[in-house]
Amino acid sequence: MFEFNYAEGATIFTSWGIWFIVFASLFIFNEFSRRQKWAGFFSFVILPIVLTTIWFTVLKDVTYTDWFHLAKVYSATAGCIGFWCIRHLEKKDKTTGKVIWRLADKKIALCFPPLILAINILEAVARDIQVGSTYWMTNSGAIEGEVVGVMGGAWNYMNAAAGLLNIITITGWFGIVIRRETQKDKSKDMLWPDMLWFWIIAYDAWNFVYTYNCIPTHSWYAGLALLIAPTLCAFTLGKGAWLQHRAQTLAVWCMFAQTFPSFQDTGKFVVKSTYNPTIYTILAVLALGINIAVFIYMLYKMKKTKRNPYKGELYTDLDKFKEVKMMS
Repeated sequence: MFEFNYAEGATIFTSWGIWFIVFASLFIFNEFSRRQKWAGFFSFVILPIVLTTIWFTVLKDVTYTDWFHLAKVYSATAGCIGFWCIRHLEKKDKTTGKVIWRLADKKIALCFPPLILAINILEAVARDIQVGSTYWMTNSGAIEGEVVGVMGGAWNYMNAAAGLLNIITITGWFGIVIRRETQKDKSKDMLWPDMLWFWIIAYDAWNFVYTYNCIPTHSWYAGLALLIAPTLCAFTLGKGAWLQHRAQTLAVWCMFAQTFPSFQDTGKFVVKSTYNPTIYTILAVLALGINIAVFIYMLYKMKKTKRNPYKGELYTDLDKFKEVKMMS
C-alpha cells in the first residue's frame, strides 16, 4: 500500500517518527488556535497574509500553483475565518455587559459551515473524476502537485460517488451552537450536535481514499495524520466541534505544504503509493460502502422521525447528540 523511501536514507524513525511529529503538531496547533480568540485571529488571518506574500514572491518558483492546491488552502482558510467570526463576533450592552447580538444567532450565518464543507468535498470529487478520466489505467508521471504521478481507474469514480453521498448526508444545517464557557474551557467551540461519529468516520474513509487516489505521495501525512488529528480531538478534548478542528488542521497543513513542498515531494520523507489496482479498488469499495451505509441510516431516521435533515436536526434522540447539545 505504501512504499517508504529507504533508498534515500529513510529509517524507521523517518517513516513513522516524522508521521507522529506531524500528527502531534497538528493536534497541538489546533489546541493553540481554538483556545484563545487572539490565537485564532493570528493563525487564520495574520499568518496566511504573511505567507501569501512569501508564496508569490520568494517561493513563486517552488510552491504549488495549480488550481486545486490554491483552492484548497484558501477555501480551508476562509472556512476558519468564517468559523472564528461565528464563534466570537458579538455585541454587548455597554452598561450591563450583557450580550445583545451574536452572529451565531443568525440562521444565514449558520449556513456557512455546511456550505464551505460541501464545497470543499465537491472540489475533491471534481479532482477524483479528473484523475480518473485523464489517466485511466496509466501512470501520469510527474504532474504539478504530484511528483511521482497518479493512476486513474474505476476507483476514482467510486470514491467520487462516496464524496457525493457524504455531501448528501450532511444534516442539521441550522443546528450549530456555541460551546458555553466554563472554568476549564473558554474556547467557545463551534458545536455541531447532528454531525455524529458515523458521519465523521464516513468522511475520513472517503477523504483518505481521495488523497490515496489523487495525491498518493501526500496521503501518508495529508491523509492519515491530517484526518486522525481532528477526529481524535473531536472524540476527546473538543467534542462536537469536528468541523472546526478539521478546518483548522487542514488550513495549517495546506499552509505548511505550500511553504515547504519538498517535504512530501523529495528526499527521505517521501512515502509513495504502490500503485496497485487491487488496493485502489478495495479502498474505494470500503469508502463507498461506508458512505452508502450512512446514507441508508439517514433515510431510515428520516422515515422513522418524519424530520427534514436539512431544515432541522435529525439525530436528536441519540445519546451522543444530547451529550454535545448539553455543552452549549
